[in-house]
Amino acid sequence: MGQNFSFGFSDHLLLELGEINFYQLHFEPNSIVKAYEKLKEIAEELQVPAPIPKMAGFAYPHIASLGTKIEFPIDGEPKPFPLIKNLEDIDNLKEPEDYLSAPLIQKKLKTLFELKKLVPETPNTIGHLFEGPITTAVLLMGQEFFILVYENPEKAKKLLDFSVKSALNYTKTILNYFGKEIKEGPKGIPDDFAGILRPELFPEFVIPYWEKIYEGLKATERHLHSELLREKHLKFLKDVKIDLFDPGTDQYLDGEILSKSCPCKYTLKIKSWEIFNLNEDELERLYIKLTTYKPVLIDFSLDRLVDLPKIKRLLKIAREYEKN
Repeated sequence: MGQNFSFGFSDHLLLELGEINFYQLHFEPNSIVKAYEKLKEIAEELQVPAPIPKMAGFAYPHIASLGTKIEFPIDGEPKPFPLIKNLEDIDNLKEPEDYLSAPLIQKKLKTLFELKKLVPETPNTIGHLFEGPITTAVLLMGQEFFILVYENPEKAKKLLDFSVKSALNYTKTILNYFGKEIKEGPKGIPDDFAGILRPELFPEFVIPYWEKIYEGLKATERHLHSELLREKHLKFLKDVKIDLFDPGTDQYLDGEILSKSCPCKYTLKIKSWEIFNLNEDELERLYIKLTTYKPVLIDFSLDRLVDLPKIKRLLKIAREYEKN
């Protein structure tokens, strides 16, 4: 069986091609379409499908629906500001009467439908449904959450319970808005900040809340993306019955560690900085090395136009290994 791979184009490339900024890629349909039109030529040159125009990647719709303030810098990623200022705020947390009433959610929905007028096949999405429980708690409270688990574990659990409940209810609401519902099937959650908690805290503060999310999503196959796990965390993936683990750009895990210690299938990624810093021969050797660890797939993307020759070489070797 051959080695599967996944390839895509980053938002940074769209900014370069369209000569636009991040804010425009989030909120200006004409600018979005302009960038994707220029991407068609690159896709054709690489012999890959041209992606359908969509807004820039956005990870925070759920916390935005709760009232979190989020700034959109002209040339940077969205920046959320903690909603919780003190412990009393945790006790006063309430779900909104209408998850879609927040001004930012309304702005995103308006942009989506303006974009769909230009490109009807644009998918019905305004971003990720939610972040995982630990990440959501940190986004709502800030780094103080990692102190809270020691100083007031019951308050930490109360915040985690709210994070899970509101994430699932936001998901139901936005899916219903688009005429869909939560159905049984493979489901994934992203929880990058979970790895900041020490392994001994996982059974109490992580595993139960992952379990609730997967159950609420009716997951028949469980996928997890988390970029800060260490080797000692990996054993817990079996406890929560993870079927596929995506370490993304995890700085603590590599193919060697995962092949030895990961209890489930996993993916590997050629990181953007590796593509920036390695030459074509070095990238080919890296790809071949990654195949020896038997990942489910190897992922890489084009972030800068200057790296197009390197990507051509990577796609060539990836296609050869896919056939073998």
